[in-house]
Amino acid sequence: MGSADAIAQSAEPGADAKPADTTTQSGAAQLEEVVVTGFRSSLEKGIELKREAVGVRDSIVAEDIGKFPEQNVAESLQRIPGVFLTRDGASNEGQRVSIRGLGPQYSLTTINGAPAHTTSSQNVGSSTRDFNFDVFPSELFGRVDVYKSPLAHLAEGGIAGVVDLQTPRPFDVNGQQIRYAASTNYNDQSEDWGPRGSFLVSDTWGNFGALLGVAYANNVNERSGFQSTGGYNSSALGSRPYYPPAPAPNTTGPFQFELDLNNPRANFGQYTREQVANAYMPRFYRVFTSSNERERIGTVASLQFQTDRLEVSLDGIYSQLEDAPDEFTMGVAVRNSRTAPGSTAAPGTGNNSGLIPLDVRIDQYNNLYGTFGNTSFIGESFYRNSKTKFTYGILRGVYTVNDRMSLSASVNASESNAWYSENRIVANLFGVDSRFDPSSNVSYPTISTPVDLTDPDVFTAPTLGFALNREIDRENTGQIQFDWDMGEFAGIHWSSLVGANRISTTKRIQRQDGSSIARSRELPGGGTFNTIDVYSYMNPYIQYGRLENGGNPGYLSQFATFPRSFIMDFLGANSANRAAPVALNAAFEAQEVVTAGYIEINGDTSIAGHGLRGNIGVRYADTETNIDNYKAVGGGQFAPQELEGGYDNVLPSMSLAFDITPDLILRASAGKTLTRAALTQIASGTNVPNIFNGDITVGNSNLKPQISTSIDGSLEWYFSEGGLLSFATFDKTLKDNAVAVTDLVTLGSTGLPDSAFNAVSLGFPDGNIPDDFLLRRTTFTNQGEIKLNGMEFAYQQTFNFLPAPFDGLGAMASYTMIETDGNTFITTAGRRIEVPLVPEDSYSVTGYYEKGPVGVRATYTYRTEAGTSNANTGANINNGNDQIPYLSPLGYLDASVSYKLTDAIELRLDALNLTNENTYIYYQDPEGPSGNGESRRDNSFYNGRTLSFGVRGQF
Repeated sequence: MGSADAIAQSAEPGADAKPADTTTQSGAAQLEEVVVTGFRSSLEKGIELKREAVGVRDSIVAEDIGKFPEQNVAESLQRIPGVFLTRDGASNEGQRVSIRGLGPQYSLTTINGAPAHTTSSQNVGSSTRDFNFDVFPSELFGRVDVYKSPLAHLAEGGIAGVVDLQTPRPFDVNGQQIRYAASTNYNDQSEDWGPRGSFLVSDTWGNFGALLGVAYANNVNERSGFQSTGGYNSSALGSRPYYPPAPAPNTTGPFQFELDLNNPRANFGQYTREQVANAYMPRFYRVFTSSNERERIGTVASLQFQTDRLEVSLDGIYSQLEDAPDEFTMGVAVRNSRTAPGSTAAPGTGNNSGLIPLDVRIDQYNNLYGTFGNTSFIGESFYRNSKTKFTYGILRGVYTVNDRMSLSASVNASESNAWYSENRIVANLFGVDSRFDPSSNVSYPTISTPVDLTDPDVFTAPTLGFALNREIDRENTGQIQFDWDMGEFAGIHWSSLVGANRISTTKRIQRQDGSSIARSRELPGGGTFNTIDVYSYMNPYIQYGRLENGGNPGYLSQFATFPRSFIMDFLGANSANRAAPVALNAAFEAQEVVTAGYIEINGDTSIAGHGLRGNIGVRYADTETNIDNYKAVGGGQFAPQELEGGYDNVLPSMSLAFDITPDLILRASAGKTLTRAALTQIASGTNVPNIFNGDITVGNSNLKPQISTSIDGSLEWYFSEGGLLSFATFDKTLKDNAVAVTDLVTLGSTGLPDSAFNAVSLGFPDGNIPDDFLLRRTTFTNQGEIKLNGMEFAYQQTFNFLPAPFDGLGAMASYTMIETDGNTFITTAGRRIEVPLVPEDSYSVTGYYEKGPVGVRATYTYRTEAGTSNANTGANINNGNDQIPYLSPLGYLDASVSYKLTDAIELRLDALNLTNENTYIYYQDPEGPSGNGESRRDNSFYNGRTLSFGVRGQF
C-alpha cells in the first residue's frame, strides 16, 4: 500500500487523529512505537521513535500489513509480543485478538480514537464486548496501534490493552498518489479460486485534500475432520434417568450415556464389565465438513483541510462481510443413547436401550472404541448465512492557538448491523451396527456401518431446525481536548493536556425461530414438510464432493445430504425465520452512557546527564446503564421491564522512561483500568444457550466492572543501527471478576414455554415438557479475582554489516511467557490445577531479504495450548470425568516472494498456512497418563493451504 518511506511517515505519533496527536503537537512525550516494516528506513525510524518513548505502544503500518500475506489486520497483530489470535472456524481467518494473558473481551478497540463494536458470523447474538476484525479489509487502515499500558486520555474498557485502528488521510503523503493491488487466491482444500483487490487514490491541492479507497475479496475455505460436539463420558458416570447436569460438584459427566451391558449380544472380549463401563466415549463420533464462501467489500474516504493553525478532517468507513457456510455431519449419537431397557428405538425418544459393545478395545488412555450394536446415525445438512454491515464517520478538528497551545475536538458515529441464520435438516437411521476406530488416525477415524449411507432411502424421521439471530451496535462519541506546552520550570520541561468525552453505546439483541412455521406451512406443489417425502429431495453425495480421508480408507468420505436450494429456497428457511415472533426471553436493548474527564501532566528533564521523561494522569468515568428486556409472567408470556444502574471510577496512571546510557533505556508504568462485563451477563432475561440441553442463563443488571491494577517495566538495548534487543515484564491483578453461579430450578418457575427447548432431545417425544422438569440456571456475580504476570522478549536487526548481496537480510523475533492464577480446575480427588486462559508461551520469527527489486519473507508464529469452553464443558468446570478442554498448540508458517519491475508493477506470490496445521480441541485428564488428551479430540480439522498470485503498484 504505497512506498515504504511514504507510509512510514504516517506512522509518526504526530499523524494520530486522536488525543495522541494533540499531545505530540503540544510537545508532550511520545509513546513507544515498534514500526514493523520490511524496509530498512522504516525499521530505523521505528527504533528512533522508541528511544524517545515513555509508555508502551506497539504499531504496525499499512506497508507492513500489505507486504505480509495476512488476510486481515488481526493476523498482522499476532507478530506483536503478547498478542494472540483467535480464528473464525468456517473461514480460517483471524477474527479476534487477546493481549497479555486476557481474552478478547478484555481488549478495547477504537477507530481513530473512538470506541467501536462489531461482530460477525457465528458470534452474532453472543452480545459480548469482543471486536471482530475480519469484518474489515486490511487495506482500509493506515496504521494500527496497540497500547499495553494505561494512559488517562485513552477510553477506558480495555484491561488487557487498547487497539486503535487509524484510517489514512490525504496529507499523510502530500500530492497525488494512486495505489492498487490485484490477486487471485487458491485454497488447496476447497480447490477454489477467489479474487482480491484494492484501489486507493489520494490528492492534495493547497490546503485541501481528498482520499478514496475500496477493497474487495472473495474466497472459499473448506475443512474436514472429526467432531465429538462436547466432551467424553463413561457409561458408569452417565448411566442415569434423564435430568440436566447437576450443580457443582457434578459427578455425572457432561452428558447422559449408558451402554446396554446386559444385552445377549454384548461381548466384552478381554476386558471386564467394569472396565468397559468406566472407559470413555465421545458425545458423538461423527464426520464434520464445511465449505464457507466469504465475500468482503470495504471503502474508506477522507476529506482534509489543513493550514498552519487549523486542521479539519471528515473520515468515513463502510464495510460489509458475508459468509455462506455449508456444513455436513454424519455419525453416531452416543449421548442420550439409553432411556429404557429392552428396546432399540431412536435415541432420546424415551425407550432406547443403549449402545451394545460387540467387539471393543480400550486404549492406554482409557478410551473405548470398536464395533457397537443398536447405534443410530444422525446426518445434518446445515446451511448458515451471515451478514455484517458496518458504517462509521468522524468529524475532527485541531486548532493551534499559538506555539504552545492547541484545542482539538471530534464527534463520531458508528453502527454495526449483523444477522446470522442457522438452518438445518436432520436425517436419522436407527438401530444399526457401526464401527468407530480412531487408533490409526485421530482426525480421520474409521466410522462405518454395513448400511449404505449414500442411499437416501435408508433414512427416516426427518426433522428441521431454523433460527435467525440479530445484533445491532451503535456508538456515538464526542470529545474535546486542550493541550498546553507549559515551558520549563525547576529544570523540567512541562506540558499537559486536559479533556472530556461522552460515549453512548447501544446494543440490541433478538432471536427468531422459524422451525414451527417451516414445518406446517404449505409448500410449492402442495403439502407440508410433515407430509411430503422429504428424502426424495436428498442427494446421494456431499454437495461439494468426496472428502479427503487422511490416508484412512475407513473414514466416511461420502454420504447423502440435502442441497442448499431445498432448505433455503423450497422450504424458505429465512422467510420462515423472519415471520416468526421474537423470542422475548432472550431479547434486550442495553444502553451505556459514559461521561469522562481526564488530565495528563508530562515532564522531560535530565539527571546527571541521563534523560528522564515522565507522564502522570488520572481519568474519571461516570457510567449510566439502561436495560430494556422481558420477564416471564407465567404461561409462556413475557412482560417488558426497564432496569437502571450506574457507577463511577477513578483511574490513575503513570509512565517513566530513563536513559541509563544513550543506547540503554529503562521504562516503567503503573495504573488502573477497567473492563465492563459482557452485556449478555448484564442485560439478558432468561436465555436458552442450547435448545438441546436443559440449561438457562439469567442476566444480572447489578454486575460491576472488573478493575485491574497493572505494573509494567522494560529494558531496551539499541546495540547497532537498526538493531534492538528488549525485555519487558508485566503484572496485573483483576478484581470483581464475573463468576458463574449455578442452581436447579423447575421449568414452570421460569415461565418459559415448551418450545424454548427441543423436547425430544430432553427425553419427551410428545413435545410436552412437564413443569417440574429441572433446569440448570446460571447467573453471574462479582466475586472472582485473576492474577497474571508475564515477560516479553523482542529482537530486531538489519544485517547491513554483511557484504553485498547479503546486506539485504534482516530478522525480527519475539517471545512471550504468561502465568495466570484464578482459573482453577478442581479434580474429583481435590487437586487444584490452574488452567491458562491464553497460551503460556508464544513466539514469532520473521526472516526477510529485500534488496533492489527482490523481496522474500517468511514468518512462523507459534503458541502453546490454552484452556477453552465447549457446549457441555468449561476450562474450569469438572463434570466428574476429570477432563479439561484445551485448544491445541498451533504453529503457522506464512511466506511471500515479490519482484518489482517498476514502481507501478510489483509481482507477488503469497502463501498462508504452508504446513496445513491441524487445529483441534482435546480433553486432558490431569490424573491420567501423559499424552492422554491428544487421544480425546473435538473439532479436529484441516483447513488447507492458501496461495495468492498477484500484482500491485503505485503511480
